Order: sequence, then structure tokens, then C-alpha cells
Amino acid sequence: MTDVDIPPIADAHHHLWDMRDYHVWLHANPRVVNFVGDYETICQDYLAADFLADTAGLPVIASVHVQAEFDPSNPVGETAWLTQQAAETGFPMGIVGFADLSHPDVQSLLEAHAQYDRFRGIRHMLNWDSVPGRSFAEHGDYMSSADWRRGFDLLARMGLRFDMQIWPNQMQEAAALVAAYPDARVALNHTGFPIDRDEASMDLWRSGMRALAANPHVSVKISGLGMLDHDWTADSIRPIVLEAIDIFGPDRAMFASNFPVDRLYSDYPTIFRAFNEITADFTPAERTRLFSGTAIEFYDLTPIR
Repeated sequence: MTDVDIPPIADAHHHLWDMRDYHVWLHANPRVVNFVGDYETICQDYLAADFLADTAGLPVIASVHVQAEFDPSNPVGETAWLTQQAAETGFPMGIVGFADLSHPDVQSLLEAHAQYDRFRGIRHMLNWDSVPGRSFAEHGDYMSSADWRRGFDLLARMGLRFDMQIWPNQMQEAAALVAAYPDARVALNHTGFPIDRDEASMDLWRSGMRALAANPHVSVKISGLGMLDHDWTADSIRPIVLEAIDIFGPDRAMFASNFPVDRLYSDYPTIFRAFNEITADFTPAERTRLFSGTAIEFYDLTPIR
């Protein structure tokens, strides 16, 4: 298959940033994360124009920016900056910002985000693990916190989405959480992060994915696999991609680049060529859902024409 065969793409997960803003992880020393590796090369501005340069030649018709650890004292500043980027370039069409859902004044924060018409929801990274370097949350009890759950419920009542980033060992708790809030709209990030590939760990991932998929209001982003397999190929990621699609179905699965983080491991076209190759035997309707339809529907995006 050639690039001509790639369906229109609505990239469901990428990041933009300006190094003048306070992204603490981009200014860290050393710039190394347990599983990501050395990320020095992406510690530079990545604007909408850079994203469009990376996607040149591919039929990218829409995209979603997901919060990139902007200044935590001013999370709405990220949404405001992205709105300006969109005014200049048309991208991104959707903005997923940050709010600590346990904050006592979270409603005011969400309302401030929602003043911007491309704002679609929140990602509050919940990754928590005893393995050093794998915890991105302040603690591991958010999903059981009454205060946090009130904020989570508020998202649904405001018509907003939640981007859920967790490890496989947190999936059963997450499945119980989302089952208690059937009006929530949840997107599981990065294929559920199957970070450990031994048989027991993959069984844990599968069972967790099935538990989450049992809730019809949960979708999955098939993305971020380069972070877990730095020398990946279409063949190496094929089993995980196909299993994730099998568990959630094409109507609740969406392809995404995780750029520029996954630029550490490949260029942009290589990612979507791999998705194209892996799904070559799918029906045109299924491929449309995976490459754009699910993301457009989930995030209520208006693609370019």
C-alpha cells in the first residue's frame, strides 16, 4: 500500500508547546524518563506550524492537542495559547487541557477553559506504580477520592470528555470508576500502556482492556507505542494494535501519533503507514472509523475541507 491509500486522518493525540512557557519536564536536567529514554531532541518549540510540517503529504484533516504539563498555576493559559495557534493555522481542532479534578474550585477552572470553543475536556494523568519513574500523579488514590469523583462527574454534566492515562495494573479500578458514571465520555490513552511484555503482564493488560471496553462510553487511542518499543516496526506493534481494535471495535478505537514525543522513535508518516499496513484487510468503513471517524465523533471535531 502507498500513502495514497491512507484514509483521511484525524490525529486524536498530539502535543504542541512553546519553550517560553513553563513546561517543567521540558526544562528538566537530565531529560530522561524511565521508559521514554533521553528526550533532549524534543526540548524545543513545537508549534502548530511544526506539526503541519511533520504531517505534510498525509491527509490530516483534524487533530487534538492533549495537555503537555503547562504551567500548573495557569492551566487555562495553555488553552488560550492553543486557541491562538488554531486561529493562525486551523490546527488543532480540539483541545484537551488540564485540571486537577479534586480541586475545590474545579468548576470555575472548567468554566474558564470552556470559554474557548475548541476546548473539549481534561487529561489528569493518573499513572501510579511502585516501579521508579512510572508515577506521574501526586498519589495513587485519585480514582477513589470523593473530591476527585465529584470533579469527574462534573465533566460529564458539562458535556466534557476525560482522557484517562493509567497503567494496566490500574485498569480494574478505572473500569469500576467509569461504570459508576455512565454519562462520562472517556478516552483511554496510549493503547492502555502495555509497558511490560511478559505473559503475565500482557494478560493483565488484556483483562483490564476488556473490563474498560465493557463500558460503552469508553474508547481507546491506539498511540504511544514507540515509547514502549523504541525500535518498533509494523510487525512488532501489529499484535497489540489488532488486539486493542478487537477488544474495543473500530467504532471505539482511534489512531493517534503522540507527536512530537513519538518523533523520538520515527517520523510521522511511518506511524500512519504502519497503521495503514496493519489494517489493510479491514473494510473501508472500519478504516474510516479508525483513522478519523471515531476521533471526529468523540471530540466533536470540525475537519478541514
